[in-house]
Amino acid sequence: MKSSNNIRAFDHSLPMALLKARESVMKTFVPHLRAHDLSPQQWRVLRVLNESDGLEMTEISKNCFLLMPSLTRIVQNLSKRGLVLRSVSTKDRRRSIIILTERGNKLFQLIAPESEALYLHITDTFGYGKMELLYELLEELVQKINDPN
Repeated sequence: MKSSNNIRAFDHSLPMALLKARESVMKTFVPHLRAHDLSPQQWRVLRVLNESDGLEMTEISKNCFLLMPSLTRIVQNLSKRGLVLRSVSTKDRRRSIIILTERGNKLFQLIAPESEALYLHITDTFGYGKMELLYELLEELVQKINDPN
């Protein structure tokens, strides 16, 4: 669908379709996270830290798709709440390693089952096969855009 000036219609652009889908999905998760006083970005950080023994800020930034200034604020907030701990890297003293504290792990363990239930609801609503196909197509899109050869 094209608009009159030969550009794709705003509501039929890939970025808008992805954004609308993201907003629909996030409407499911945000109230659940807010009930635990977390933003979606803070939850992403807790999730990625749960799967590691600690990560450098640059790794968290890359994995969570967060800009470094935003990540710095998020880590400061999570640290003040006792959910993460910042330590100095043994490999490079200029770098910080962020780890999930016991308190952070307990919060993660509390939220994770609720979060998984929401994922299951979305999957049941959309259909398991379609959900798997969507993951596959999105991954393929990312790979082809990032490495077109």
